[in-house]
Amino acid sequence: MARADSVPPIAVSAAEVIAEAFLGYRNRFRTLSRLARRHFQYRDWHAVQRDSSRRLDLYNDSVGDSLHGLRDVLGEKFDDRPTWSAVRAAYESLVQARPDEELAETFFNSAVRRVFHTVGVAPDVEFVSSSVAPVEHTAPWSHTRTYGPAGVLTDAFREVLLGAGFETAWDDLDGDVERLAAAARPHLGQARALAIEVVRAPFFRGKAAYIAGQVHFEGGSIPLVIALLNPDGRLVVDAALFTENDVSVVFSFARSYFFVDVDDPREMVDWLHMLMPRKPASDLWNSIGFHRHGKTELFRSLLQHLGGTDEQFVVAPGKRGMVMAVFVLPGFDVVFKVIRDRFEFPKTVTHAQVREKYDIVYRHDRAGRMVDAQRFEHLDFPASRFEPALLEELLTSTSETVKLRGDRVVIAHLYTERRLNPLDVFLETATPEAAREAVVDYGQSLKDLAATNIFPGDMLLKNFGVTRHGRLVFYDYDELCLLTECRFRELPAASEGDEEVAAEPWYFVDERDVFPEEFRAFLGLRGELLAAFLAAHGDLLTAGFWRRMQERVLNGEVIEVFPYRRSSRLRPDAA
Repeated sequence: MARADSVPPIAVSAAEVIAEAFLGYRNRFRTLSRLARRHFQYRDWHAVQRDSSRRLDLYNDSVGDSLHGLRDVLGEKFDDRPTWSAVRAAYESLVQARPDEELAETFFNSAVRRVFHTVGVAPDVEFVSSSVAPVEHTAPWSHTRTYGPAGVLTDAFREVLLGAGFETAWDDLDGDVERLAAAARPHLGQARALAIEVVRAPFFRGKAAYIAGQVHFEGGSIPLVIALLNPDGRLVVDAALFTENDVSVVFSFARSYFFVDVDDPREMVDWLHMLMPRKPASDLWNSIGFHRHGKTELFRSLLQHLGGTDEQFVVAPGKRGMVMAVFVLPGFDVVFKVIRDRFEFPKTVTHAQVREKYDIVYRHDRAGRMVDAQRFEHLDFPASRFEPALLEELLTSTSETVKLRGDRVVIAHLYTERRLNPLDVFLETATPEAAREAVVDYGQSLKDLAATNIFPGDMLLKNFGVTRHGRLVFYDYDELCLLTECRFRELPAASEGDEEVAAEPWYFVDERDVFPEEFRAFLGLRGELLAAFLAAHGDLLTAGFWRRMQERVLNGEVIEVFPYRRSSRLRPDAA
């Protein structure tokens, strides 16, 4: 890499354009993060939704702004690779002292990849591996505040709640601190609490705010997440979570990204990883809103895995997809999905519609029930890393997207998702109790999706997966649509005997029509599992349920789907 003090002035000017665009992105990002507190205090839930969507657009808009400026600065050298090598050197010197230097490098890569339409990676002009020296942040953390020694737990929790800095009055502060202390004590056992350490800035998402931290006691620490609601202009402590699993669900890859005001994002990610050591860094970057850098972290972890093993990509286990060719690396917790060239009957969607549906998921409240999907473009792998049967399938059924160039496989675009155990596969070996819990949660997942204006379309069990926490999550989006786009109907009563046994519907069916009474026939549930499903969610088989949910959505109601169990709620009657 060229020395920063020896690069030509044109490269320095170009680097300054990119750095300025990145600074603008970060400033607007932080502005939206800080507005989240105001929206929560004033109960402006539609503003939360608007800002969530606006934040998703910030990155692309800012990269686009930088490219406009670069054309003016670089002129005929706009796509000259030696010039861009010099730009990278100058840029590195401009951002190397920033606490968000890793984000700045990802931003640079986004710009340069648009210029050269890079296939694979380009070490001559990109930051392939971060130039940031790896620093593992540890306590003391710059973004936390410690209350204690606790002595009396109620006093410490009172300081925690008041220290969050909300201007809104508390509904029952004394009662809330008593309930928090009572909820914490079983997790501490006989140990004496020493202090409570929490992040200074609350995390905001949807209609809730979360105070995250730890309770320190003699002999160790436990995680802490306090969920706050503002149902009627007065703050309520709704839930308290004290285990890694419960906290992990709050920060799930199946939920929308948090708003949190943070100075050093890497330090925050390291702190979250301390609380949730089984979560990959890419998920944690995503969870605090830096999804583009989350993609970078995911891709780098993929390259590291490929470099450290001799594993091959293989066809994913489970039923073959009609729309997507799906494959995996056995030791890597991700699935890779490529759109097929042609879709088998009865699929009628187009390639553009499939991509549109994935974009809906990207921008929508996922309510803990839809996997976050990342789209990658122009990837390049050695052909030897593909199992022959998989490579043949890709070159045959996805030939418009996957090409073999010499000894390299080039993939124009694919989606990655967290790997889950398909529900139909799970039920084959699950205990009766686990199977019943899964099908009941499957029904609840349909209701949670409906609450956020999502109808999955294809509700087959194979399209839902079971997470390590036992939660059901939807992951096959080619038939997905907005709930308000559907027309839910009762099946017309047959008037003639012949009509009852007709092979085709004898009544008119529009493409938007849905008949919930038919769900029972193709869910694939039998016996006790079907009985358990119907006992808990029989209303899903009625058009009335779906129309009522449509009406709530059309009336502008923002329905919160809580990321914790009812048993974790301290005042279920307050929401």
